[in-house]
Amino acid sequence: MRVGAFVLAAQFPGQGQGEPLHRAVRTAEVAEEAGLDSVWLAEHHFVPYGVCPSAVTLAALLLGRTRRLRVGTAVSVLPSTHPVALGEQAALLHVTSGGRFTLGVGRGGPWVDLEVFGSGLEAYESGFPEDLDLLRRWLTEPRVGAAGDRHGFREVAVVPRPEEALDGDGTGPEVIVACTSPASVRLAAERGLPMLLGMHCGDEDKAEMVALWRRTALAAGHAREFVRAAGHVSAGVCQLADRTADAREALLKSMPGWLRQGLEAHVTVDGRERAMRDPVAYTELLCDLHPVGTPGLAADRLAATSERTGITRFALLTEGSGDLAATEENLRRIGAEVLPRLGGDV
Repeated sequence: MRVGAFVLAAQFPGQGQGEPLHRAVRTAEVAEEAGLDSVWLAEHHFVPYGVCPSAVTLAALLLGRTRRLRVGTAVSVLPSTHPVALGEQAALLHVTSGGRFTLGVGRGGPWVDLEVFGSGLEAYESGFPEDLDLLRRWLTEPRVGAAGDRHGFREVAVVPRPEEALDGDGTGPEVIVACTSPASVRLAAERGLPMLLGMHCGDEDKAEMVALWRRTALAAGHAREFVRAAGHVSAGVCQLADRTADAREALLKSMPGWLRQGLEAHVTVDGRERAMRDPVAYTELLCDLHPVGTPGLAADRLAATSERTGITRFALLTEGSGDLAATEENLRRIGAEVLPRLGGDV
């Protein structure tokens, strides 16, 4: 089982924008010290829900600050950038880090980002498959050209070639796809790409998505051994305390205020109506679904999720208290008190 930290760089009420970014950097440094496997970096624009606008940029910094830790994006939003530009950045990080970079991608939401970056609503509604396929070609072929509905250009050389990573395994960076619907599950499965499943989902929902991915991947011709070994990632929340009630209370004090101001700040590109979750009820749901409580409860819950879904990789939000010192303590307790209970490759 491989346990990592999910970093939103969340701006809690009363905080400036530098504080969550400093907390994000320290999360990676402490995660490596504590023996965690990875950090996963979220990307958001124009909202305090998360103040990191470029997950690949922050990943570059953290790869330079660490020596063992795997660093992934969760996710880089494809409609907000050109697939070739993102592919060049991913190849650069893969080569220079010795293969420690994972590129997570998703289509994001119908937000004003689409207007600001000039990609338009069409990029969100129908452009993701073409973008993803062009990105994958860039990461696997020596020369790439395009003649699609969204991208058209003459063939050019791929520089740097991602398979030339120092100390790497001779392949390009791992690509993982954020999946929130059956359509996105099928899209990832047909291409043989693992899924990142969100923290709003429980074990039953994730198990159904993994089952759909497996059926679709097999139908697309992927080998049964490959399908069984797919490295899906489950996102969640982890908050530890000596008593479960104290862990829950810590999150219920801090997270609703962050969720309220963060979610309310999202603006749709076309004025469409959107429903916002109740921040307190959503925090309670996250506490119910994920390893929030004593170290023993946390280990049992992670093991139960893995048993039910077949997922063995986790990206856990550890900054739910909003406090740097508490986040660092949370990470160290995961390393010292949860990972040993899980056994195996953590």
